[in-house]
Amino acid sequence: MGKMKVDRLNGPERPPRIRLLTAAFLILAAAGCLEEDERNNINLVITGSTTVLPAVERCAEVFNRAQDDIRVQVSSGGSGRGIQDVATGLADIGMASREVKDSEVRIFGDLFVEHLIGYDAIAVAVSREIYDAGVRGLSSEEVSRIYSGEITRWSEVGGPNVMILPVARIPGSGTGDTFNERIMGSSRAETEGVEVNAMENAEIKTLIVQSDKAIGYLGIGYAKTGDIRPLAIDGVSPSAENVKSLAYKLSRPLYLYTWDGTSEAEAEFINFVLGPEGQRIMEEEGFFPAGTSDGDGGGSF
Repeated sequence: MGKMKVDRLNGPERPPRIRLLTAAFLILAAAGCLEEDERNNINLVITGSTTVLPAVERCAEVFNRAQDDIRVQVSSGGSGRGIQDVATGLADIGMASREVKDSEVRIFGDLFVEHLIGYDAIAVAVSREIYDAGVRGLSSEEVSRIYSGEITRWSEVGGPNVMILPVARIPGSGTGDTFNERIMGSSRAETEGVEVNAMENAEIKTLIVQSDKAIGYLGIGYAKTGDIRPLAIDGVSPSAENVKSLAYKLSRPLYLYTWDGTSEAEAEFINFVLGPEGQRIMEEEGFFPAGTSDGDGGGSF
């Protein structure tokens, strides 16, 4: 009987058929490991609206703790950035406090998939000092004239005889676009009275709190705490009832956008946001849920 050839370094030589089977097994095993790794290492990047950010960020934290297959990372930058990022592949999901504009569809195409996740209101707010001095509400026209630079002193609208410091959002903000469309008459309206432009809602709030003469607009969730007071607009306050009935002029829907369909991982997270826990978080952040709810702050439009 012949002897099996022995390689001094590698041991007994394997017959060709065994070598092929071994190689095939290793390839299949490696493929299985890759598939498993892919399942366990799905990263979802979400960018966009600073208004939507606090609620979606909290949803991501809870979602990430509840499972190991999908990691969600959230950052802000404004609605315009979220819409651009999801269209160009820099993000998987874009957060927006407005609908996609026709101009954005012309630039990027019509493959946006819209997911309504709740409702918000833009508060026009002042410092506690201005509110306590008698400015509890303004008409849409008065707000427009303040931001266009026609009204410059609080005494012209029932307040103290001090200059008004109008604060606005930078271009690309969904909050800014909605404010300009509904108060100024156009998203491209000139706001020559604006003294300071801020990038985020939190910045607007800080500027109002630190000033005794500022006025600014921001998501209602940011206006519920601290030394900041939301004003009635045209005699209608941004209460839950008025926002849900659309009686308040600056009510608005909130969206998550995906591009060219919605992947399983994207759908899993969006369904979490729309589920009971996600909608509870939306309410806790000062928003109103997308669907019906029995909670005090709930209810659909």
